[in-house]
Amino acid sequence: HQRHLSDKFFCVYLDATYIPLKRVTHEREAVYIAIGIKPNGHKEVIDYCIAPTENIEIWSEMLKGFKSRGLEQVELFLSDGVVGMKEAICQSYPKAHFQRCLVHVMRNISAKMRVDDRKKALDEFKQIHTQSNKEMTVQVLHEFYQNWEKAYKNVVRDLRQVEPDLLTFYNYPPAIRASIYSTNMIESFNNRLKRKTKPKTEFPTEPSLDTFIGVQAMDYNDRYFNRIHKGFGQVRDTLESYFD
Repeated sequence: HQRHLSDKFFCVYLDATYIPLKRVTHEREAVYIAIGIKPNGHKEVIDYCIAPTENIEIWSEMLKGFKSRGLEQVELFLSDGVVGMKEAICQSYPKAHFQRCLVHVMRNISAKMRVDDRKKALDEFKQIHTQSNKEMTVQVLHEFYQNWEKAYKNVVRDLRQVEPDLLTFYNYPPAIRASIYSTNMIESFNNRLKRKTKPKTEFPTEPSLDTFIGVQAMDYNDRYFNRIHKGFGQVRDTLESYFD
């Protein structure tokens, strides 16, 4: 939580998961997690935080903490649709760009549609991360609007409002786009935490949970210390050029 951080990460993934922790009564505690990939393709858990629920104030404090610990520049942040996240990022990293996780967006679309419409709609929406360029993607997205606006006015309205944040990943080299249109990478770490906690009904104290997550985070960082994340090795020089 206090170690000095690298001065720059190309991208930082932000996500929260829930793990049982014993308070006054049995509760599931929010664990805020940040994982970053450096321009050289090396990835690491930057930090994590435990709190009763997920809220933007805690994310804001974490971001400020990154800055105070030496992380000066981030090119791209990825997160779900937590209200206020983009603004919180801008306060600490005004030059950073933002990508909304498309997997979370698809889950939201699915939750708001009738069962009979879900597969067709999601198959159409998935096409926006398989195009060769942003222009073609905009066309596909606008066709999605036309096809579904009449039946799901609110769904299409919400997508229109965040459209720029859905397509940010197209501004970067094709070799890494599969890694930066969603927070799937950090969710794999979250799933690992949950698998490891299955034998435990709940953690008895917050320090015990903190220690458990810390051990998992350090193990993750050790395992990936010298590994280059898929696609990043091909464009290392290009990614370095995004920084001052």
